[in-house]
Amino acid sequence: MALKALDIFKLLPKTNCKKCGCPTCLAFAMKLTTQKATLDECPDVSEDAKAQLSGAAAPPIRLVAIGAGAAKIEIGGETVMFRHEESFYHPPGIGVVLPDNLDEDDLRARIAAVKALSFVRVGMRIGVTVVGVENVSGDAAAFASTVKAVASLELPMVLIARQAAHAEAALAECAAARPLIHAATDADWQEYVRVAKSAKCPLAVTGPDLDSVAALAVQVRKAGIEDIVLDLGAGSIAAGVEAMTAARRLALKRKADGVGFPCMAVVREPDPYQNVSDCCAYVAKYAGIVLTPLSGPEQIAPILTLSQNLYTDPRKPVQVEAKLYSVGAVTPQSPLLVTTNFSLTYYTVQSEVEASRVPTYIGVIDTEGTSVLTAFAADKLSSEKVAAFLMSAEVSEAVSHRKVIIPGYVAAMSGSLNEDSGWEVLVGPREASALSKYLKTVWQDT
Repeated sequence: MALKALDIFKLLPKTNCKKCGCPTCLAFAMKLTTQKATLDECPDVSEDAKAQLSGAAAPPIRLVAIGAGAAKIEIGGETVMFRHEESFYHPPGIGVVLPDNLDEDDLRARIAAVKALSFVRVGMRIGVTVVGVENVSGDAAAFASTVKAVASLELPMVLIARQAAHAEAALAECAAARPLIHAATDADWQEYVRVAKSAKCPLAVTGPDLDSVAALAVQVRKAGIEDIVLDLGAGSIAAGVEAMTAARRLALKRKADGVGFPCMAVVREPDPYQNVSDCCAYVAKYAGIVLTPLSGPEQIAPILTLSQNLYTDPRKPVQVEAKLYSVGAVTPQSPLLVTTNFSLTYYTVQSEVEASRVPTYIGVIDTEGTSVLTAFAADKLSSEKVAAFLMSAEVSEAVSHRKVIIPGYVAAMSGSLNEDSGWEVLVGPREASALSKYLKTVWQDT
């Protein structure tokens, strides 16, 4: 049972020294209860108190690190069931599984394909963050050789071995990179524990259902392995999602034994469309690692996009700086359009302007990271704010004409904006996809 803030406060030094960054010990205790602080931030806490508070300070789902160095990923550590309750903090590792039965040329081509799975979306680079190597051949030497080649990607690895001995052979090539060893079962977990303890690597456990996996996780933890990942994707997608959801609920609401670890799934669905759909389902509910044999950019990008959306803090929308941007070789006569500083809105508008090949200024208004309609409804995109921007020195020095294009969804502000600024207000299209045609036709006719 988690301790309450007052229970924790009683065990703290109660000096209000502020060394932890909080104004009082009680404030620090309250942060501990919500996992927004860790006990080691208090330099004066006694060893006795540490022993009693360690359970209260630990997150209900263990934070597990896979990999080493700059490429290391951390999974787990979540504190809520639903994103709108607070936020999700540790995005899942999404990656490709490579078999160990490829010839040298095919393996080289597959590694190059994985390396190319990197995209820029709303100003942020997203890409695969983990790679799996599967012991399809059943041969320890082939497995180790493939792992050695794949290690050149410098991504955290998951070693999907048929036997613990094969994982041990592969670790000779990558132990320093701290891969995740996959996967211990009821039949062979002692051997996998021996290998994982020797290499100081995290270990995945798997079984036919949540009860058996949780029970095995308890045994593995008692044997000395703390960094455990639960593979709950061995059955159907429906069973996998149900098991991961149940594990998350049991860990957060009841702190049940054996489920307080991140989950993972290796999606083996042969149909590529269904495979992508299954991967997305696991990202949403609630996998810490999702691996797929798919490696096409058009297949991986939707999974990465969903992960990026879900793991963006809903309280802090992704924003761009509010200022005047230029696209192309602009002149003082180039068109000027305005939009909000919500990243997705801005980059969508920017890409359509680039496609039009019409050099254009984009005026970005600070709407606290909200979209056009949301900002307009909340009075964050008002005629007064836009007028103030139009009359700023930044705009006056760049633009010689007095025409501004506003989004079609806020056409209602055109009259008041004209009065407030004295500018001629042109109502642009509602959808960004129509901007290219608008700039080539309507603007040229003004």
